[in-house]
Amino acid sequence: MTTDKTQWNKLIPVLLTFVVMGFVDIIGVATSYIKQDFELTNFIAQFLPMMVLVWFFILSVPVGILQDKYGKRNMLNLGMVIQAVGLGVPFLHYSFGMMFASFILLGIGNTIIQVSANPLLQDVSPADKLASFLSSSQFIKAIISFSGPLIAAFMASQMGNWRLVLAVYGVASILVAVWLSLTPIVESKPDRKPATFASCFGLLKNRFVAFMALSIFLIVGIEVAINTNIATILISKYGITMEKAALGISIFFAGETISRLIGAIVLNWIKPRVFLFLTVLISLLGVAGIFVAPGFTTALVAIFLIGLGAGNLFPIIFSLSLEKMPDRANEISGLLIMAVSGGAVIPPIVGLVSTMVSPLASMLVVAGCLFYLLWVSFYVRKEK
Repeated sequence: MTTDKTQWNKLIPVLLTFVVMGFVDIIGVATSYIKQDFELTNFIAQFLPMMVLVWFFILSVPVGILQDKYGKRNMLNLGMVIQAVGLGVPFLHYSFGMMFASFILLGIGNTIIQVSANPLLQDVSPADKLASFLSSSQFIKAIISFSGPLIAAFMASQMGNWRLVLAVYGVASILVAVWLSLTPIVESKPDRKPATFASCFGLLKNRFVAFMALSIFLIVGIEVAINTNIATILISKYGITMEKAALGISIFFAGETISRLIGAIVLNWIKPRVFLFLTVLISLLGVAGIFVAPGFTTALVAIFLIGLGAGNLFPIIFSLSLEKMPDRANEISGLLIMAVSGGAVIPPIVGLVSTMVSPLASMLVVAGCLFYLLWVSFYVRKEK
């Protein structure tokens, strides 16, 4: 249940699960190393990260239902253990097939972690601090995502084996699972029948829940679309090299990381509904800046603004959803994490517009998603 005061002895191990959650982002640099080691084509290599993303669509709702029966902490520990096993598989035998199996286990484990961690954080957070702590958790995850490639590069250059980063992550996953299992947490138990598929998907009949799920779908789609297309847009508009254009990706993630740190602080004083409007507006200004930027440096500033606004969208929408129906937290969490699959839908649409019209025109898809979120920011203020 949500507490009235911050209990750091319970909050810290739960926040550390977001560190473990961030380990999944190692798949980006890992895919590059695997492609190089086994001389894979770009087409074949892309099946590896797909094996992680697909489980968010398949397992999120079932996990939400199971944790309603067996408890959030138990499911969260299970997820961390499965992820640790996946991270250990490459050390049994290093082959493309084993890495394929590793990514499947990593996707299954991380899906469970993402579904369970957010509602468990609700149980150890004061009600008025939940949005702030969710932003803090996303900031922690962003730091891990940012540092993963650097750790892998260090292991490759200094230790001669990039896979050692997987060993570090696996051991850390187990340690956090042990700490969490030893932490006494009283979980909220709603006075109703256990969740079912019908009750879970039935929540989509509630307009608020449906709008929030679509918001998460578009938010993740925006993030992945910017990550995978911004370099192409910069090359097309300014005629620069790929190496220089890739700086735009780092600038976007830097904006998101700083955004989450700011959000963790500011959300202690500003209401999430108001902050949602401000952050969407900042991202829209950044998108507009991409169209009018006269030079590469100005475009980087615009990209930074997109990240600065987008960084807090996920935790704010998540906190508003849990706040609206706290007794259905497990089911709502399952639905919202299932909506993460938007990261596999929006980018191809962006790519299609880029191919059929122009790379710059593809940003209109991102703008359309943000205008929907701007409307949602007004809707949630009315539905308070």
